[in-house]
Amino acid sequence: MAGNDLIGMSHDWELLARDDQIDFNLPVQDWRIWLLMGGRGSGKTRAGAEWIRAQVADKSCRHIALVAPSLSDAREVMLEGESGLLNIGFPSERPKFISSRRRLEWPNGAIGHIFSAEDPDSLRGPQFDAAWADEFCAWNYPEDTLSNLRFGLRLGCETRLVVTTTPRPIAALKSLMILPKIVISRAKTYDNAAHLAPSFLEAIDASYGGTQLGRQELDGDLITDHAGALWTRALIETCRCNELPNIDRVIIAVDPPASSGPKADRCGLVVAGLAGDGKNSCVYILQDASVQGLTPEGWARRSVALYHEWKADCLLAEVNQGGEMVKTILHQCDPNVPVRTVHASRGKTARAEPVAALYEQGRVFHMGRFDALEDEMVLMGSAAMKHSPDRVDALVWAVHELILKNRPIPRVRQV
Repeated sequence: MAGNDLIGMSHDWELLARDDQIDFNLPVQDWRIWLLMGGRGSGKTRAGAEWIRAQVADKSCRHIALVAPSLSDAREVMLEGESGLLNIGFPSERPKFISSRRRLEWPNGAIGHIFSAEDPDSLRGPQFDAAWADEFCAWNYPEDTLSNLRFGLRLGCETRLVVTTTPRPIAALKSLMILPKIVISRAKTYDNAAHLAPSFLEAIDASYGGTQLGRQELDGDLITDHAGALWTRALIETCRCNELPNIDRVIIAVDPPASSGPKADRCGLVVAGLAGDGKNSCVYILQDASVQGLTPEGWARRSVALYHEWKADCLLAEVNQGGEMVKTILHQCDPNVPVRTVHASRGKTARAEPVAALYEQGRVFHMGRFDALEDEMVLMGSAAMKHSPDRVDALVWAVHELILKNRPIPRVRQV
């Protein structure tokens, strides 16, 4: 076989792709939105990029919108990633990126613009004949961004939108899935095993195989809320905040593990701040910095580093597992860091109930998205909770310290 033939085959997506990655194999051809829900590393990004490449190649699309959770995500994943638009297809047919204009220019004249879901209004005005929306469930403003994007799809005869995402049971995704003329395909991480490192597959199977989080992140399944859980996805979405008020107090909550090593529980590390006073006070979750596999000295150093990074008031450490040893280890890293200790006298779920009630009252907010933490929250109190909720434990201690200490405990409504 000639060298040019081999090169051609290496760029022939129809030859290389799985059936679920090509729109020709969709059960319905008269679609306007193609939703690809897939696990991490399942090849959904490559499918989205190749679809855009095909629309440009046959000259059916000249004005294209590319939307990601942030501008850096758009550039690093949709454009410059291994499966991004700048790295697929024949080199002579690839676009060039004009970073100052956030614009792609293909040799045949097609133009692409990148947008951030952090700024839905940036999609007002421009118009397109095709669009690719990546990681839809990680968008800060999914409803507003999608609405503005769809209003901009008004060029040509058959405007189409491809949405690629790892699913999360948010209201915006559920609304998207029932729109008219939408077709949905699914892919699992293991479907793409031939292109993934064996060590990666082994690690994720050991950590997430058979779990609810694994079904979502690896199998691309849409996981719904669990009966008896203290939090729902919808409740957490209402408590998301993007503008931080003046913070009066910051603490680092530490939930130390009983052991160390790759199979040990995590060290829950949550940064939380308090704004306001009295009945108007609110807690803001600023960072989930939880770590796994570190030695006691390792997580202690991480805790102290967070204390200095956030200019916190103190470290708040649970001592059920290590007693006074926890405080000693932290002070070995920095003897000047103030450390408060707490001891659990009730079960994890009972301790979390008043905190969940504060979410319902609109007094706890998340500054951005904390996917791993929120995945634990929606399992808390349900039969599906199989592993120690170390991240949630740290969050609960933080909220107790900032807003519940020495105050009446509110009642929580279970779902």
